[in-house]
Amino acid sequence: MLVSKIHRARVTGTDLNYIGSITIDETLMQAAGILAWELVQVADITNGARLETYVIPGDAGTGTVQINGAAAHLVQPGDLVIIMAFAWLDAMELERHHPKVILVDEQNRVVDVRDGHPL
Repeated sequence: MLVSKIHRARVTGTDLNYIGSITIDETLMQAAGILAWELVQVADITNGARLETYVIPGDAGTGTVQINGAAAHLVQPGDLVIIMAFAWLDAMELERHHPKVILVDEQNRVVDVRDGHPL
């Protein structure tokens, strides 16, 4: 089940030689409830690519969204992406679950937080 997503974040950089992961501004991680080392799916709005990787925190307030390692072949700086976190939920959790949607501006600053409502 989708737990949270950061919607239309702009990729600020790539590092092909890094050992893997996506680096995300810690402020964005906290807003979305995404933890360090958590598995996320990244959908590139610009080119349609999808990938899975794990998260490492970037400096808070910088707007960093950097794709690292082999995934850097799939995404370019300036691309718009959706970063999605998922979790297994039991039946009781499903009854009250609403995914958190984090909307950001062009500098990847939080502009709105929605609780399960369609965009």
